[in-house]
Amino acid sequence: MTKAYVMNGLIEKMQSGDQDFRYMGLNDLLVEIKQDPNSFLGEEAVENKVLRQVLQLVEDKISEVKNQAVKCLGQLIKIIREPQMVFVVDKLIEFSAGKDEELRDIAGLALKTITSELPVEGKMAAKACEKLTPKLLLQLTNPEIAPETLLETLSILSILIIRFPTYLSDPSLEPTPLSVLIPLLNHPRAAVRKRAITTLAQFLPLTQPQSASQLVQTVVLPAFASGTNADRQRTIVQLVAAVARHSPHHVAPFMKDIVNGIIKAVSKDDEELINTLRPLRPWCSDALLKSLVFCRLSSTLVRSTSNMTLDEDEEMADGEDEDDEELDEYSDDEDTSYKIRRSATKLLAAVIATRPELLVTLYKEISPALISRFGDREVTVRVEIWATYGLLLSQTALYGGSLQTKDAEYIVGGKRKRDEGMEVEETPYTLLRDQVPSFAKALLAQLKSPKTPPATLQAGFTLLHQLLTVLPGSLSAQAPLVLSNTRAVLSQSSTSSTSALQVTCLSFLALFFSTHSPPTFNGSLESILPVLLRSVGEKHPRLASESFRVFSSLLNALKPLKNGDWVERIYNEAVRRLSDHETDAEVRERAEEVIGDLWISAIDVVKTKNRKEWEAMCRTSGRTEGAVKVITRVAREAEIGDDWVNGCVEWVLTLLRRSGRSGKSDIFSCLDALLRRYRSLPADLPATLIPQLKPFISTSDISLLAQALSIIALLLELSPVVTFPEVEREVLQDIYAIAHSPLVSGVPFDSVLAFFAALVEADMQIATHIVPNLVISIERDVKNPVSQANVAKCVGQVVKSQHTIAAGTIAEFSKHLRPTSKARPSQIVLSLLVMGEIGRFIDMWAQQDIFNQAITHFASEQEEVRTAAAFAAGNMAVGNLQHFLPVIVKMVETDSQRRLLSLHALKEVVTHCSHGQLEIVADTLWVPLFQNSENSEETTRNVAAACLGKLTTTHPSRYLPQLHDRIRDPNPAARATVLAAIRYTFAETSQTFNELLSPLLMDFLSLISDPDLTVRRLALSALNSAARAKPYLIAPHLSTILPSLYKETLLNPNLIRTVQMGPWTHKVDDGLEARKTAYETLYTLLDTCLSRLDLHEFLSKVLTGLADDSDEVKVISHMMLFRLSQVAPTAVSQRLDEITPLLERSMKGATVTKDTVKQDVERAAELQRSTLRAVVALSKIVPPGTSPKFEVFVETTRRHPDFGKDFEELLGA
Repeated sequence: MTKAYVMNGLIEKMQSGDQDFRYMGLNDLLVEIKQDPNSFLGEEAVENKVLRQVLQLVEDKISEVKNQAVKCLGQLIKIIREPQMVFVVDKLIEFSAGKDEELRDIAGLALKTITSELPVEGKMAAKACEKLTPKLLLQLTNPEIAPETLLETLSILSILIIRFPTYLSDPSLEPTPLSVLIPLLNHPRAAVRKRAITTLAQFLPLTQPQSASQLVQTVVLPAFASGTNADRQRTIVQLVAAVARHSPHHVAPFMKDIVNGIIKAVSKDDEELINTLRPLRPWCSDALLKSLVFCRLSSTLVRSTSNMTLDEDEEMADGEDEDDEELDEYSDDEDTSYKIRRSATKLLAAVIATRPELLVTLYKEISPALISRFGDREVTVRVEIWATYGLLLSQTALYGGSLQTKDAEYIVGGKRKRDEGMEVEETPYTLLRDQVPSFAKALLAQLKSPKTPPATLQAGFTLLHQLLTVLPGSLSAQAPLVLSNTRAVLSQSSTSSTSALQVTCLSFLALFFSTHSPPTFNGSLESILPVLLRSVGEKHPRLASESFRVFSSLLNALKPLKNGDWVERIYNEAVRRLSDHETDAEVRERAEEVIGDLWISAIDVVKTKNRKEWEAMCRTSGRTEGAVKVITRVAREAEIGDDWVNGCVEWVLTLLRRSGRSGKSDIFSCLDALLRRYRSLPADLPATLIPQLKPFISTSDISLLAQALSIIALLLELSPVVTFPEVEREVLQDIYAIAHSPLVSGVPFDSVLAFFAALVEADMQIATHIVPNLVISIERDVKNPVSQANVAKCVGQVVKSQHTIAAGTIAEFSKHLRPTSKARPSQIVLSLLVMGEIGRFIDMWAQQDIFNQAITHFASEQEEVRTAAAFAAGNMAVGNLQHFLPVIVKMVETDSQRRLLSLHALKEVVTHCSHGQLEIVADTLWVPLFQNSENSEETTRNVAAACLGKLTTTHPSRYLPQLHDRIRDPNPAARATVLAAIRYTFAETSQTFNELLSPLLMDFLSLISDPDLTVRRLALSALNSAARAKPYLIAPHLSTILPSLYKETLLNPNLIRTVQMGPWTHKVDDGLEARKTAYETLYTLLDTCLSRLDLHEFLSKVLTGLADDSDEVKVISHMMLFRLSQVAPTAVSQRLDEITPLLERSMKGATVTKDTVKQDVERAAELQRSTLRAVVALSKIVPPGTSPKFEVFVETTRRHPDFGKDFEELLGA
């Protein structure tokens, strides 16, 4: 069948008098287009006929038919020709301007549908916007248009602004959007004004700054003049709030005048005016917030009238019933001021969420006002105030610094003078601690009222939980009242309305017991234990699990317990739950934890039992992770016998035989703990256990390999005679193969070394066989890459454990180093590495020819041989500093050809010498290292700097000042050496070193402003290291150094040069490495010094990074966005309209041309993945309606054929 035939058949259906046929004709057309868009395209006359018929059905009398016609238009708009698109738009606008209300509504819906479905890419979008936008704007200027039509038209215009900002920002557009939208702010219909505000705010980011400035000066500021209508003021303030959300930089220059005007308007106690202040909060200066907002809001909150809250003293009185009767005399209708208080509270929450740098001021000026309103008569206001105070506590935990002690003396950052009479530094924690008594008094008074609704009580206990999270142990003085209130809540019968409250209450109680000492609550314990024991038997799983958690906290707080009826009862309940196969998984896990706590805290009680709890816990089906962790903990902390250990080992081995990796790491940890508790290892255990460990002796899972080797080494230590034959027979050959694998390094390789040490200790005769077998294994494995360094370390470990084979081993390997030897380079490398490993702990002076041979190999043609020779020489010098070290130092001073290798040898000396040895040779090394690094290339300088840094830590009082003296050296290489050296000192953690470094550190870091680019880059790297290792030293000085750091994040055009590469020119950015280091430092500061950062300024630098030319800088910026979405979601969400275009640009991928290479495509794909991770993180924290532009971007990304699947996976992660 031809396309024309099919389309004519559909037209015939759509022209039918039967509504069902018309509907089915449209539906069939919709299906055809979705399956194959080309099915519509063909003869233009037929296309026009179909299109006219669909438009005709938009006027149909049946709603289902009209809606289906609208859906068809949404699909057709993607594929029709330009004249057809113009015809559709004209027709729909004609319908929307008509007097038929139903047709007007469906036309508006159709226009919204086609603008939403119009493809963003392609010429059709440009043509559609070009035709549609002027018609919409002209329609908005028609004074006779119905308000409903205006609302629909404004909605359509908003869609166009969000989806096609490029076309809407065209300055030649007539009429201009601003000239059309501003008059609508005076429309008599409130809904039209509100919609116009939204559209205008969405459009302003597309305008020129002068246009926005003119809007503020001519429309916004005059509205705050005296005598202006309240409705007009409310409209303008709503406009300011909307503009602040979408383009805050447009209102920021006028913020002082705007906020002054709003504050005057707020004196009318208008809820909407106060609410509209919220989006302005990040852009107000500190002084403005303190002088205007804080004072006004505090007075709004504490204002009291006869029909509000009673005096606090009256609230605390015993006559609660009389108070309630007095409050009941007033109705909600009489107390309308609660709306003002609620709005003021929300605004304060906005300030708290976005201005963490004002925490001290907030605690001084706002916290007392909030506490005074904890008992507000209006429940919604009361809960809002509690939530706001909870936000203040959360911000304190995040930005307040570090809590240095756990009981009475809490301080944050800095130093505190503890002597009596000395002034205490004011920090958020100290201010909060001082306000805890009034906080607890006001809040607990509200929680004891019998008429308080469950939801309100839950909010109160949540706030108490937040307090203890931020300030542990702070409710000691209020313990009796706290336990009395919790008892009253838990005594209620569990229903659907109270269960959530009781779960929250139990969660708080668990935290209370774990953060307070027993003397604070012992007096009230007897009264609350009965209700807790009743709760632990509840059928509701959340209640039961939280009750078990309370008892876990209680047992740990009271240990050791010798007796107690409640201990017996909790034991019986836990066993009952564990024995029941229907027990909820969470309840079972908590019951297992309680059993572990009982064995650790009340062993005198439980050891008399028949241990049936272990039978119920140690099952071989279902989830066993919790039981494994409990047994591990009991094995490490409780006094248990070999019979218990035997039973647990047997069960753990059953779990070890299961297929799959899940839980194996915990099983190995449990097995290690159990084996260490044996008083006498069973003779048959190694023969049973080692064959089960054999499958894990492979490189398929490195972490499990390390744990398996550690278990074998432990068995060799505990029972060498029985274990050694099993090891030799079952796993030794496999371990030889593992030993030379380059995949095994770091901590896993340490377990290999520990195994060989234990093996030699178990049987001294085996040492003579291990060394040749290691060499044979490396020679046989010709197909796979091998690590000769690993083999050398294993040989060194064997010799160290059995010194008697040292002479023979040295003789065997040294023969490959003789000038007459015909050894292969690989044999020479291995021999040099072995000599280095052995020479570190054996004096090689008697075989000094070996040292000389190593020096000779400095001239080898193979780089691997030269590197191994430097390693050998340096480590042999460690074994005899007196004779070998001067030779190396002399080469550093006099031999420029071998200087770099000599420095590497010195680095081995400095790295492996003991602290005492370094103190002896430090003076010998210091001057040569400095002299030969100042005029050397960067590689040589870095090696020398590493040595200087290590030497500095041996005698900091002597060498730190010497480094400090050189920071003003006129030679940039000397300054660079100083910075590289100081970076290596940050690994030193002693308090003495920190005290010496602290007054000098900022002088070193001041080189971040050095005129030399290399010095600046090294200074940035040093700052990054200091921020990671010693944030407490740089935090007080961040305000000084941040401007220089921010300056280094900017692209410097003067550092970009053009390089000719054959027929192509290539731009090289010499400042890229320094800029990358600057952004890496910002990322580090975000982790370690968050409380000291101005997040809004920081975010501006992140935005600069998102727009950087370097993909690497963009990736770091994406990482910062990801982190900021977790620690400062509110601040990030305010800048989404600025962030979105930058993310969209990163998601576009590489533009493929004839010059595009594979690496360019791969880099672009990696950038897209990085961007996607940031987008997903942001999508999780953005409330609906915050940024329509970002929401459209997220939805587009979610639907993208290439990114949709990855997006969903990251979203669920």
